[in-house]
Amino acid sequence: MNIDTLLNYGSRLIILIMCIPVHEFAHAWAATKLGDDTPTHQNRLTLNPLAHLDPIGSIGILLCGFGWGKPVQVNPARFNRKHSMRAGMAITAAAGPISNLIMALIGTIVYKLLLGAAGNGSEALGWLAMITMYFIYINIGLAVFNLIPVAPLDGQKIVSYFLPDRINAKIAQYQTVISIAMLLILFSGLLDVPMWWVKSGIYWLLDKITFFMDPLVNTIFK
Repeated sequence: MNIDTLLNYGSRLIILIMCIPVHEFAHAWAATKLGDDTPTHQNRLTLNPLAHLDPIGSIGILLCGFGWGKPVQVNPARFNRKHSMRAGMAITAAAGPISNLIMALIGTIVYKLLLGAAGNGSEALGWLAMITMYFIYINIGLAVFNLIPVAPLDGQKIVSYFLPDRINAKIAQYQTVISIAMLLILFSGLLDVPMWWVKSGIYWLLDKITFFMDPLVNTIFK
């Protein structure tokens, strides 16, 4: 087994044991903060991967690199009255991709530290830096993918908050057709370049946000 294969399957394990559990926990946490105790009763307010992994989706991730976690069930009728049910669903949906971006931000800070330390000739730290880079791009990729505004992805619930009822009704009427069409577009590769630009732009932004690490790393490891 060569190093590329190890990194490939290692990245899939990262998705299963870290990225998906944190993503789904974020949904559960947001819904709970809004007043819905459904995630608590279903034992989803935890970072335990076993609570969030879907068996078929997990196998798909391991074998094909494409799969899904167990969706967090939310009852918008139980949200507090500070927000409308539609707003509560949008906030709950947005929590997942936001959690992935936060992990990517933390990963960028760690990556810069590891890269600076590896400059002293440590091969082990160099490999850790490479794994961290995978971690960053996996989380950015998950955030971007989940923000696609098509059910059952998080983006659909976020976008629906800003659309008038008549448009949402039309989308719901043709939801199956829209979802199938989007799936075909995704697998055709037509969105590969636009999504690559978006992911690259997000990484550029994370790099700029963590600018304070650059002089710090140079000072520590010079």
